[in-house]
Amino acid sequence: MFERPRSGERALLVRIGLGSHADPLDLEEFHELARSAGAEPVATVTGRRERPEPRFFVGSGKAEELRQRAEDCGAEVILVDHALSPSQERNLEQLTGRRVLDRNSLILDIFAQRARSFEGKLEVELAQLRHIATRLVRGWTHLERQKGGIGLRGPGETQLETDRRLIAQRVRLLTRRLLKLRQQRETGRQVRAQIPVPSLALVGYTNAGKSTLFRALTGADAYVADQLFATLDPTVRRVTLPGGTHVVAADTVGFIRELPHELVAAFQSTLTEAREATLLLHVVDASDPRRDERIAQVNDVLAQIGAQSIPQILVYNKIDRLGREPGIERGSDGALSAVWISAARGLGLERLADALAERLACCARAARVRLPPGAGALRSRLYAAKVVRGERSAEDGSIELAVQLPDAEVLALARTPGVEILEPQSIEV
Repeated sequence: MFERPRSGERALLVRIGLGSHADPLDLEEFHELARSAGAEPVATVTGRRERPEPRFFVGSGKAEELRQRAEDCGAEVILVDHALSPSQERNLEQLTGRRVLDRNSLILDIFAQRARSFEGKLEVELAQLRHIATRLVRGWTHLERQKGGIGLRGPGETQLETDRRLIAQRVRLLTRRLLKLRQQRETGRQVRAQIPVPSLALVGYTNAGKSTLFRALTGADAYVADQLFATLDPTVRRVTLPGGTHVVAADTVGFIRELPHELVAAFQSTLTEAREATLLLHVVDASDPRRDERIAQVNDVLAQIGAQSIPQILVYNKIDRLGREPGIERGSDGALSAVWISAARGLGLERLADALAERLACCARAARVRLPPGAGALRSRLYAAKVVRGERSAEDGSIELAVQLPDAEVLALARTPGVEILEPQSIEV
């Protein structure tokens, strides 16, 4: 399995600028990644290349420099802020005599430490196994099957083939377990959909303050820490907005530049909450000098998971670091586009709640719904959600309700057996 860095392990960090010099802000973020994994950065090596070198990625001269610097500073592991091929990783390890982890391996390790739920741990292990499978090539050359004539044939199965088979078996087992867990989660999501309450998903770059805002909005005891990827497992809570509107809010995993594709594919449990939300709260660190770039990177990941068309509100967090007052921004058409807050200090939260109520009201529409005589439980849930605006009983025992719901929730009602959507307008009562 993946060998996780021990707490406090001394690390040499490597960042090479391709086509230009290494960006100091990227290097600072990589330092945070290393510390989040429990490593202790003791030295940094930077450089510039036009393109990666096939053997070492960094070039033979720079690779020798890494070996010497690692010896001088007593580094136990070398962390490279790039995606390395299996051969590049192996060649660097052989030259330096130390373990080498690329960016993807480091992020996988952090995820392995942060996962708390059973589902999250399975997803991390599945992503790790798929990553490890690409690094088994020629890893056991001393046990390869010999070629030749009589007396020169090796054993029936090499160690490499055995490892591949065992990993494939474990991947199939984990895939089946995750499928069952996702079916259970989907069942819970469908039950929530029967109570037509709009849903919010907090998304954003890692360490932008999503969990702090989630705790401030919901009062939930969400884990909060000033570190990358503090939250991995999805947390869902109900929130009451001004005017009595009920919404379901979900905290999701933070995104980061060059997020490994296997992690995007693996963490469907938390990303599904974003993909199926009525509205996205895109939390941005307002004090980040590259906040516009971070917004674009998050939108790229949202496009990967099919959530690019969901309406979103930009929430500029941490305004206390800028000395800015809370406020609301609107576009040229008057539509609400952004809110400036400080979740940690509780600044602007009332304006954010008002903005959510306003934006969700724009997503809702009036509809006339006919419920069958035996749908008393559904009628009660609609009343509990405070979306009923009027009621009338028909001669056949059915009930016609005037409701105010988002389009997605109206469609969910239409899929309920026995429920009929008559027309998208209120009825007279």
